[in-house]
This record gives sequence, C-alpha cells and structure tokens, in this order.
Amino acid sequence: MALTREALLPQLDAPARSWLHDALAEASASASASTERGDNVSLAPWELRFAAAGRHCGQDHADAVRTLLLQEARADLATLTRLYHQGTAAERRAVLLALPHRVTGPGALPLVEDALRTNDTRLVAAAVGPYAAAHLGPHAWRHAVLKCLFTGVPTAAVESLEPRAHEDAELARMLADFAAERTAAGRPVPADLHHVLNLTGEES
Repeated sequence: MALTREALLPQLDAPARSWLHDALAEASASASASTERGDNVSLAPWELRFAAAGRHCGQDHADAVRTLLLQEARADLATLTRLYHQGTAAERRAVLLALPHRVTGPGALPLVEDALRTNDTRLVAAAVGPYAAAHLGPHAWRHAVLKCLFTGVPTAAVESLEPRAHEDAELARMLADFAAERTAAGRPVPADLHHVLNLTGEES
C-alpha cells in the first residue's frame, strides 16, 4: 500500500487520474493551511475525497489512494483517529495501513486494538502490520497471532512474525492450548498454527 503517486497513476483511467490529482492537491493545501493555523480539527475537503476514493478510483486502488491522501495531508494522530472511528470498514483499513507512515510512537495502539476486537479479516490483517510489530507488547501481540488463526487470516500478514515468535515459550503454550481446544471440539487445527509453533522452537 506504500505506492507512490507515480506508480499508481498508470494504473488508473483518465477520469480517475484527474480526480486523484485534484484530491492530492486539496490534501496538500489542507496540510499547509493547518500548519499555518495550528488547526486540524475542522473537516477538510480532502476528507470527503478520502471517503469517495473507491467510487472514483476503483476498490482495487482505494487503499493506495487513501494512504496517499493521508500522507499528502500530513494527517496527525487526531485526524487518523477521527477518520477511523467515523469511517467504513474500508476507510478504517486504510487508516491502519497508514499508521507506520504517520505515527512514530504507540499513540495509535487503541486503533489497532479496536481492529483486533473485530472479526473483519481485512481489518485484522491490516492491524498486524509494521505498526503492530513495532508497538504491540508481547501479551497483546500473542493474542493478535491467535486472532489471525481464529479468524482465518494467514499468519504471513503478521509483520516480524519469525523474530518475535522465536523462542517464545508463552506463545507456544497458547498455540498448543488452542490446538487442543480445536481438536477436542472436533474442529480442524489451522495449518498456520503448526508453522508458528515451529517458529517458537517447539515441535508441532
């Protein structure tokens, strides 16, 4: 989702390219105005563009368009939080994908934690990316891995899975318990579980 404008434009038709050009210009102007005023609270025109990205540029490109808008607008944590809570699932996903580019500290963890409480696989997959890898504590991170297994999100979506799972005995215990519960209930154990268990150094 870290597409540059130059990489994205050739993938769009002429009307979409024109729309994106105008949207990014509005976002850039809004960022400059906010810096001058010290005010980023009122709704800016580019935020309407953020919501309409899928309609104008296609759903396949909506994530990339929205993350570009957030970058161009220099969206801060307050703006990201507002867009997340007011947005659709698709808009929330874009906010999650933009976090590593827009937030340097752990301040956006409540957004990640909220996404991990859902059963929306697209939100869960976006929530376990680079920002979570950098800022989620061990306990919350282990539960995020289990959430992926429970909802069917491929663990390949979990950023830094291998180094964080390495020699994590508590994660291994949780995985074994989860597998035992599934087996006892007559339900299949996700194949990814054995992969993660092997990463911990325990035998599957």
